[in-house]
Amino acid sequence: MPETLARTPLYALHVELGARLVPFAGWEMPVQYTGIIEEHLAVRRTAGLFDVSHMGEARVRGADAATFLDGIMTNEMASIRIGTARYTVMCQPDGGCVDDLIVYRLAETEFLICLNASNAPKDIAWMRSLIGKAKVEIIDECNDWAQLALQGPLAEQILATLTSLPLATLKRFAFVIGEVAGAAGCIVSRTGYTGSPGFEIYLPSTSADKVARALLAAGRPLGLIPTGLGARDSLRLEAHYPLYGHEISERISPIQAGLGWTVKFAKPAFVGREALARQAEGGPPSSVILFSLDDRRIARQGAAIFAGEISVGEVLSGTLSPLLNKPIGTALVAAGYAGSADLCVDIRGHRIPLLIATAPFVK
Repeated sequence: MPETLARTPLYALHVELGARLVPFAGWEMPVQYTGIIEEHLAVRRTAGLFDVSHMGEARVRGADAATFLDGIMTNEMASIRIGTARYTVMCQPDGGCVDDLIVYRLAETEFLICLNASNAPKDIAWMRSLIGKAKVEIIDECNDWAQLALQGPLAEQILATLTSLPLATLKRFAFVIGEVAGAAGCIVSRTGYTGSPGFEIYLPSTSADKVARALLAAGRPLGLIPTGLGARDSLRLEAHYPLYGHEISERISPIQAGLGWTVKFAKPAFVGREALARQAEGGPPSSVILFSLDDRRIARQGAAIFAGEISVGEVLSGTLSPLLNKPIGTALVAAGYAGSADLCVDIRGHRIPLLIATAPFVK
């Protein structure tokens, strides 16, 4: 029986705009409209509008909310200021990643958490299983919110025509709440997943179509175009942002993924602390590396990495960088080989040398 795919509130708009729709994390989502390269370059040069309403949301509130989150997240939660957000990872006891998240502090005892689409039910169940005696409640709000990402150097200029919120003074990972294009209760945050400047807008799902159409109309004269998941993936890889199931997963810890900066060992005990401390002190069994290829072929997820005739890892993500005009990717490589100069990737029987890169590919 075919999988029944969920649809965001913008499904009709995607069809109207001629999007190519594909299954993604249980959702029917636009992978592209006019073309991945064109959409990618728009986000780097003007602006692109993404529908990311498939992402999940959970509200955590109660007297112990901050302390509870500090006990289940790697990053510091209690020190987040109201009106700001923080990137963090939620780990298993063995250090593997349950998910990577952005946590928004709405009030002293209230937080909103953005969850990866495919992980949202699992994440909420995981958090609820750890409540114990904490005075906290976890509310599933996935169906209440839509989310738009307006990304690119002209994003602020476009959004400013539709809101009186103080966008110009909004610093990275800060947010404000107010009206956008006549829709009340929107959370506008200086966050994004592209490496370009811009905003993520959380809004009531019933307002999504109206706001998206208003943004497209306001931005069209400035070069704004609708942008799909294909460009989102190439953009995030150029910026070296991890994707769950690729650079982080239940088998790849934040230490292995190069996200050690999100792990605050100085705070009280948190889930996964001991395992992560062992990796940080003794070195992880494998590490994520970045590479490019001097070749037109793209190394896709799962392709084997070799040092000589020894298989030492596998590709995690691979795509063409439209800005660099060459294939780029990430790979998980066994300890001791991450800095090796003779690594190759096997693409359909051809061994192609890896050119080790530093993060990010594009600044």
